[in-house]
Amino acid sequence: MYKFLIRPILFLFNPERAHKIIFSLLKFSRYIPGLHSLLRLIYKVKTPNLERNLFGLHFKNPVGIAGGLDKNGECYNELACFGFSFIEIGSLTPKPQSGNPKPRCFRLVKDNAIINRMGINNLGVRNAIDNLRKNPPRDIIIAANISKNSTTSNEDAAEDYERAFTLMYDFSDLTVLNISCPNVKDLTELQDIEMLANIIDKIVTIRRFNDEYHPILLKLSPDIPLEQIDEIIDLVQTTGIDGIVATNTTRNREGLTTPLDDLNDIGQGGLSGAPLFERSLKMIKHIHSRTGGSIPIIGVGGIMTPEQAQEMLDAGASLIEVYTGFIYNGPGYVKKILKHLSNVEKERSLAATQPNTLSSRE
Repeated sequence: MYKFLIRPILFLFNPERAHKIIFSLLKFSRYIPGLHSLLRLIYKVKTPNLERNLFGLHFKNPVGIAGGLDKNGECYNELACFGFSFIEIGSLTPKPQSGNPKPRCFRLVKDNAIINRMGINNLGVRNAIDNLRKNPPRDIIIAANISKNSTTSNEDAAEDYERAFTLMYDFSDLTVLNISCPNVKDLTELQDIEMLANIIDKIVTIRRFNDEYHPILLKLSPDIPLEQIDEIIDLVQTTGIDGIVATNTTRNREGLTTPLDDLNDIGQGGLSGAPLFERSLKMIKHIHSRTGGSIPIIGVGGIMTPEQAQEMLDAGASLIEVYTGFIYNGPGYVKKILKHLSNVEKERSLAATQPNTLSSRE
């Protein structure tokens, strides 16, 4: 019903307008008795064989929502009804910012993709904290994706991350440092080792003075060369960073079926969706191989089918996130992914026990 009825109606509106409509409906759903219970009954599935402990946290399944969907931490409890075990809210900046001029988000329907140049528009860290206080998370792990304000120079970026991290520390379960958004001027330059080391040093120092230990992860761009990734991996292994989110959106436009004239009309922005999958998968494989699996990875980027979700986990990701795939496939998408992953896990477990069974019979 979603693909043939609801999605065509939503796609009549520009992406930002459609997003506001959906979030307004999700907020309204709080006031309808029993609706959330009904949604959980329809869309959630129990998969005990997919549960995992990571970063000192218990994940009921490996599927979460990538940063950018719930920018201000408004609908995490409602989104949890669709089967997600964790959600990355944000990106959040110390001060509110309006982002880039509109229009700034575009669908590439032929490519199952989205191009956005939102510019990290958000209402700021304090607004998200107010939301989390008023509406405490239920049955969902909260990852706070933080970044610097666009008006803050890269030389002063560490102070912005420090401020956002300090404020959010008691209100989230883990933190993702967004140093790779392609839609904020010069932000990807923070992946330079010297600048990145300065940011990490301040963040890790703050954590040392807190009673509770919160995991810290880095979100990387798919557009940086492997040599730079290796430098970042070396830094991660020596600084106390707990994991990597791979990857953010890409500026690359190779292999798209959308006409070039349409792409020229859209202009710059980060590409997400199906065309990103192979790039993200390649990076995950590289990080996993380079570290021998010692650094946990959250795999994100272009997961459009349950089979691709499995492929990303097999490549070395410990958890995965979806965003564009959720928009194109609808509210039942996570349930489909989890059923597929669970069935594969059962088949592999059964196959692993068969040799022992045969041996005991002999």
